[in-house]
Amino acid sequence: MRLFLLTALTMLAFAANSVLNRMAVAPGHIGAVEFAVIRLVSGAAMLGLVLALRGRAWLGLAGRGPGVFGLLVYLFGFSFAYRGLDAGTGALILFGAVQVTMFAGAVLAREAVPARRWAGAGLALAGLALMALPGASAPPLWPVLLMAGAGLGWGVYSLAGRRASDPLAATAWSFILSVPLALLLALGAGLAMPSAQGIALAVISGAVTSGLGYALWYALVPQLGATRAAVAQLTVPILAALGGALLIAELPGWRFAAASVLVLGGVALASLNYRAFTRR
Repeated sequence: MRLFLLTALTMLAFAANSVLNRMAVAPGHIGAVEFAVIRLVSGAAMLGLVLALRGRAWLGLAGRGPGVFGLLVYLFGFSFAYRGLDAGTGALILFGAVQVTMFAGAVLAREAVPARRWAGAGLALAGLALMALPGASAPPLWPVLLMAGAGLGWGVYSLAGRRASDPLAATAWSFILSVPLALLLALGAGLAMPSAQGIALAVISGAVTSGLGYALWYALVPQLGATRAAVAQLTVPILAALGGALLIAELPGWRFAAASVLVLGGVALASLNYRAFTRR
């Protein structure tokens, strides 16, 4: 029960990133650039504190470039996309794009890819295409592309760090090393003074739902195992949609429902170890 509750709390934290970003950026409490930078700095500070308390060592600069690049693409794409997407739709597009990117990475690395993983990636890609199709209920195309780009960034980040011996430390140092580059990008783009509410939402997203959320997740994954961890993550887009509906009155439509079946079904088909279920 304790493991279940902690896992549910972590998935709520991940889903909350979508809702917090939408609540802050869409009404204009804070700009997309400012939100991304404050989220990054707050997350880096929290993860750095966690590492210090655990006595973790500096991992060095070698091999950090792809992870830092992917993280920055994710953070800025995520923030800009939520100017035009509701919370659930954005989370679903992000989730699908991450999975498709990681599948493409496996293909490019010439890994053995079973047929069901090809089928699952195809379903997830079909779900993303459904969200981008023109029509009366379609979300704006540019935010869809930006969120897909954010998913590409997070996929690159995940591929860069998947063999890390200490995922929490690798994540923390990627956040910390990204801060100077993010500040340079922000200064080049020009900054506007956000409201106190916008700052507070960005800090919560960075320090709590990102920083502490990642720290808790990496502590739980060894206990969950790969199969249950994958199942848990399938709930994030649905939780984001529910949060958007309850907190900011963003009710998902038929497109979200149909795309959810395709994306989440495809990810389940591609990533879950069904033999693990039959042995239980």
